[in-house]
Amino acid sequence: MVTGAASGIGNAVARRLLDEGCEVLAVDIDAGRLAALGAEGCATRAVDVGDPDQRQALAEAADGFDYLVNSAGIIRIKPILEVTVEEWRQVQTVNAESVFFLCQLIGPRLRPGGAIVNLSSSSAKLATSTDVAPYAASKTTILSITRSFSYALASRPVRVNAICPGIVETEMQDRFLEHVATHKNTTAAEFDAQRKKGVPLQRGASPEECAGAILFLLSDEAAYMTGQAINFTGGLVNW
Repeated sequence: MVTGAASGIGNAVARRLLDEGCEVLAVDIDAGRLAALGAEGCATRAVDVGDPDQRQALAEAADGFDYLVNSAGIIRIKPILEVTVEEWRQVQTVNAESVFFLCQLIGPRLRPGGAIVNLSSSSAKLATSTDVAPYAASKTTILSITRSFSYALASRPVRVNAICPGIVETEMQDRFLEHVATHKNTTAAEFDAQRKKGVPLQRGASPEECAGAILFLLSDEAAYMTGQAINFTGGLVNW
């Protein structure tokens, strides 16, 4: 099962798992954009992972699965001093609450030897972009959720790890660049180039590269790894 599968990293993960011969249930709130995955062989399900009842129904369809990739997430870009309670709660509900309860509901249903990968972010460790503070806080929470469930599910055994991508070339990234560039009185391209100067490898990652790292964490090659937060940042974060 891959949530947030209609676009970005989730989409790349669903496609990579298909290529590896897995049966994939692709989950997203955007039913229209899931259609392309359905045409390629994925089972699809339109779900709002922020809704408790829909999460419960999704979990009941997950008996006997091997893997769960929690990739669904939203971002709200706003100066930190202007964030409202409603905006804070919306981000936490989709990004952090859904991960906690999908791990709780689906983790015990995965077959022994299964694995979960939660999508965190380099923003869980960096505070350089305060216009996304609620998003960063939610991604930091995911690291704690990952550690807790790695202990809770170890006896099954189901492994639980997180990946912390840095700059990734996705639609969410494009929206972030456009929004912040406007407030910084520059262009998205100029702001993007400036950010990448701080990355030792001097570039962003593709969603497909991230999918490769996630596939490793799901695989038996990572069978002795659980409770870890793996940086995938081109060297930007090394702790």
